[in-house]
Amino acid sequence: MRKLKARGKILKDLKYTIYSPLDGQPWADHDRASGGFIPQEYTLIKMEVVSHFPPKMSVLEGKKVYLAVATLRPETMYGQTNAWVLPEGKYGAFEISDTEVFILTKRAAFNLAYQRLSRAPEKPTCLVELTGQDIIGLQSRSTLAFNDIIYTFPMLFVLTEKGTGIVTSVPSDSPDDYTALQDLKSKRAFRTKFGVKDEWVLPFEIIPIINHPAFGDKSAERICIEKKIKSQNEREKLDEAKKIICKGGFYEGTMVVGDYAGMKVL
Repeated sequence: MRKLKARGKILKDLKYTIYSPLDGQPWADHDRASGGFIPQEYTLIKMEVVSHFPPKMSVLEGKKVYLAVATLRPETMYGQTNAWVLPEGKYGAFEISDTEVFILTKRAAFNLAYQRLSRAPEKPTCLVELTGQDIIGLQSRSTLAFNDIIYTFPMLFVLTEKGTGIVTSVPSDSPDDYTALQDLKSKRAFRTKFGVKDEWVLPFEIIPIINHPAFGDKSAERICIEKKIKSQNEREKLDEAKKIICKGGFYEGTMVVGDYAGMKVL
């Protein structure tokens, strides 16, 4: 063992695991009385904010600021039309390094800080506390997206206890995204309530990215029409549609854009 260490074959480093900040040690399944959780791996998409900041966010002027969007399906980023936030959700702008700031939930910033993604390890630094309403209307640019500008919109069912609390919208392949976007497009009162301008949302259309074997390259739109889903409030129908589209698209779908066009998703 000593010889291997002397030759640089044995190293001490960090690994991803369930960790208790209170106790300062990992907590494996056998250490907990209940809750057999395992880490859930997300891909974070850095959407660079390019619009001017409102007065409340003036402390961010001159900094590299990103909406940190969590996704389990990075291959769908070609189809982004906008980002979603929970209007009443609690967010913040946190220093990730000496040069970068992420907008996300405090919970997500805390998790990143324990993965050495914080200016001060294990100590997330918040520059300004925000609500989702503060973020609505921010313009950003996103990796792989065909649209040059991505606007941030309200969604009534964003879960701030998962991911980063900010969700990217791919209405071609997500029934949730499709119905929420249609709500904004078709309901002027809904746009007015949250301060969404017509020019932010009306010009943007679905971008086909994956051919679903049963529902084509606009699978979310087609299944919502077939199941007569009219609104993002129809949760039971949407949950059923999501299972069908996500399973078929992921396991049997074929990319129709990008470097991997013509190849299976999985």
